[in-house]
Amino acid sequence: MRATLVSVRQSESARLAGAPQLTPELLAASGARYSRNNEGLEAILSKVDPGNPDKSVDSIFKMIDYGHQSIADMVPVSIFIDEISIWLAYLIWSQCPTAGGQESSTRYVKLSSDGVASPDLFCVPDVEVSEWRAFLEESFHFYTEALQFWERVAEEKPEVMRIPQSLLDDPTDKAQKQVARMRRNFAFDRSRYFLPVCALTNMMLIMSARGWVQLCQYLLSHYHPEARKLGGLIVEQLQLEAPRMTKHATEQPGTVVGLQDEFISFAKTCTSTEAKRFDTEAKSEATVELFLPLGVTDKTLSEALKHHSHRYAFIGEPVRSTLIRFGWEGVSLAEIRDLNRHRTGAKYCPLVPIGFYMAQDEARRLDLALPSSFSSFGLKQLSWSRNQLEIQNVAYTSRILLGHEFNFTHSTTFDKYIYEVELRTGTGAHYRYAKHLTDSVKQLGKSIPETIAKIAIGSAEPE
Repeated sequence: MRATLVSVRQSESARLAGAPQLTPELLAASGARYSRNNEGLEAILSKVDPGNPDKSVDSIFKMIDYGHQSIADMVPVSIFIDEISIWLAYLIWSQCPTAGGQESSTRYVKLSSDGVASPDLFCVPDVEVSEWRAFLEESFHFYTEALQFWERVAEEKPEVMRIPQSLLDDPTDKAQKQVARMRRNFAFDRSRYFLPVCALTNMMLIMSARGWVQLCQYLLSHYHPEARKLGGLIVEQLQLEAPRMTKHATEQPGTVVGLQDEFISFAKTCTSTEAKRFDTEAKSEATVELFLPLGVTDKTLSEALKHHSHRYAFIGEPVRSTLIRFGWEGVSLAEIRDLNRHRTGAKYCPLVPIGFYMAQDEARRLDLALPSSFSSFGLKQLSWSRNQLEIQNVAYTSRILLGHEFNFTHSTTFDKYIYEVELRTGTGAHYRYAKHLTDSVKQLGKSIPETIAKIAIGSAEPE
């Protein structure tokens, strides 16, 4: 596990233009002076000693008592995080949904059992490590077997990938490389459900020091050892760029207790619900609630979308003021990871696995039969995880697969929902979350059909 701060260097064009160059903390300190006077940037920079930026920061802070949070909001920090588990990456995105950043994609990268988290970071006891290793080998075996299954389908029935025939027939090297990539994506998209969440991934985030401090508070207060370890590494990197802004990046007693309470509530939920049967897991119905402002109707909303020609186009105020809550009873963690990132609003996902998805609806659609061992393996691990959660064993996450399903709910404004629908059903979108969002639009269409007709629902894949 590594966390590496990456500083932003001034471009040559900016240097030649004589643009000011400030350290992140000095940038924040200079900006903070705007709240106390109207002297302008030139006057502020005249007080800065280019040879000693740290002294300049201290001198500005001594003049006025600035609030920690408002200053930290103006300190941009970029950190690259390597070799953390998929599980931890999900937790991070759940806390930083609108941060700029990316994560290694299971849709484009083939993973192997060589890259998995250390068992102690998932609370696996020493006496159970060999059994856990066997589980990992088995999960990657099924991942490879599923990948080969869907690769054969793509090879034998290229029409199921919906790649334009003109591209398939194009003999040029560029076209054939594009077809090969689409074929790989097709197979990765349908086989990733056997990947364990303890498999390693990489991610990077760009956000303010305030965002990093809040993330560190969460990680350092978490009951997962891996989260706490990463929290400490991030604090060390923040000290390099924003030492005066990180004094609050510590464990928070209230958060410690709150996360423990949530964990106990997950365990109680587990004891009171039954895991879904294999034959029902692919029937996750969408639930949608729309909260219309006074006087707003289907016609009003429809009118607000009359200039909405694409997902980045203008949306009228009635839509922007309307609230929506949407979700699904069962969504695989593979899709939740995508639905969770870069999205405003409030999301809730109780971390209690309730089913297992492995693309069997896709197999049925194509009149194919997946090996029965696929489902038995996924449900076996589901049962194990639920049993461990029931006795409040944190190690229950050590055998969760990306195909394991959870409840997922998202509350936001209607315009943000429309953007997500149009993005996540558009060209290149994953087939499964495209279906989830399409299902939610169909539900919504029962109450506001005129408005729904204005939403550009795509057909997803290929890219």
